[in-house]
Amino acid sequence: MDSDYTVLSEDETINSILFYVTILVVIFFCYWRILIVIRRQARVMAGHASTSAQAQSHQIQANVTKTMILISAFFAVANFPVDCYFLLVNVNANVSMLEGGYYATMFITFLYSCTNPFIYATKFDPVKRTLLNLILCKKNSVQPSQSFNAA
Repeated sequence: MDSDYTVLSEDETINSILFYVTILVVIFFCYWRILIVIRRQARVMAGHASTSAQAQSHQIQANVTKTMILISAFFAVANFPVDCYFLLVNVNANVSMLEGGYYATMFITFLYSCTNPFIYATKFDPVKRTLLNLILCKKNSVQPSQSFNAA
């Protein structure tokens, strides 16, 4: 061979695209299952709960749906550049793994991994409360009652 690059076969190209799509499908499936469980619990509680509890249940369902859409869209946007870059490298596009594009696309992908917990922290009240309890400084209610005088 005259070239240092290896050309992806059609099967390998399809596999790389399917990997990207499979992760999105798994994200949607998991959130869909969460939503089904929440709806089932809401139906059970509907007979026992008041109107305010039903409104809260609808709010929880809406939050789960919004989070699913946000996480999925953010994943799709953040991982698309790196997947396209790897595809270009593998189809002999005269692109190497040590160019600036590689580092930029990897930075975007790692940014997704780092911001993902913050998305959950801003969307779910139990996570917000737990994080706020960890972050906020709690003042001691007991003050020292004696002072020592050095004479």
